[in-house]
Amino acid sequence: MRRLLSLHAFLVYLFLYLPILVIAALSFNESRRGVRFTGFTLDWYRALFQDPRVLEYFLNTLVVAFTSTLVSTVLGTLLALGLVRYRFLGRGFLTYLLYIPVVVPDVVMGVSLLLLFAFARELLGFPRLSLLTVILGHITFQMAFVTLVVRSRLLLLDPALEEAARDLGARGLQTFLYVTLPLAWPGVAAGALLALTLSLDDFVVTFFTAGPGATTLPLYIYSSVKLGVSPKVHALSTLLVGFSAFFLALGYALSRRRL
Repeated sequence: MRRLLSLHAFLVYLFLYLPILVIAALSFNESRRGVRFTGFTLDWYRALFQDPRVLEYFLNTLVVAFTSTLVSTVLGTLLALGLVRYRFLGRGFLTYLLYIPVVVPDVVMGVSLLLLFAFARELLGFPRLSLLTVILGHITFQMAFVTLVVRSRLLLLDPALEEAARDLGARGLQTFLYVTLPLAWPGVAAGALLALTLSLDDFVVTFFTAGPGATTLPLYIYSSVKLGVSPKVHALSTLLVGFSAFFLALGYALSRRRL
């Protein structure tokens, strides 16, 4: 039975990650077309970094990812603190609402944000679709993930530590900065890294909320694939997967740290 379960696990992981490994292998393939490996080369990575459009889209991706991650981490941490440390009417309902951005289909989220921005533009004079709308769209789903991760960390903290700090004369902000935040920091960092990974990989929400001049790397990969799969696309996809895997592993390591 144990061998069957091990074989099953191996086949599942092979099914999940074999396509990614194939893309990574093809990014080093000398052949421009097809999947036959004719030789090892780094020319596609060199061509990628020499393309000014890719550098522009890479910069857009970083601006969107880091800006939205910073805002969602601050807002998500404060929301998690309020949900854990304070009792108020509707707290359970708000906690339930946090799961909606996590489980709702990305297409529904993207269309909803597009309609919201169009409505805001008609009535309030909101700017056209741009990097700003992409950032706001990413914050809407990132904040839910950050809040859930930080909330799970705060639930593990002993409230007596904060009470002891207040008994010793620490005020609310001092207690948060010198007691709560250092203890919850692994959860905050893990939530931020998870949000950053989600933003780097997001395509659907970005597709619906991006305007002219707001192209990111996932959008560029999609448009390039429609014209034919190039080894440059393989190289770019491999780099994106590498960045995402690194930040995800770092976030998991931080979330596993003990109190």
